[in-house]
Amino acid sequence: MTAQVKTAAKSTARSTVMPFLAAMVLGLGIITIAGHVQASALHDAAHDVRHATGFPCH
Repeated sequence: MTAQVKTAAKSTARSTVMPFLAAMVLGLGIITIAGHVQASALHDAAHDVRHATGFPCH
């Protein structure tokens, strides 16, 4: 293999793995935070976002 082909292969592998890792870290963070917060606080936060975006919720 030439150096150019090896570099292209590494670049392709990196561009595939990095979004997966970022999504995994973000997902684990959301699950961890949602698992430790009080249910009413989580509901109130979602409710406030609905009102801020103009989404009818009641």
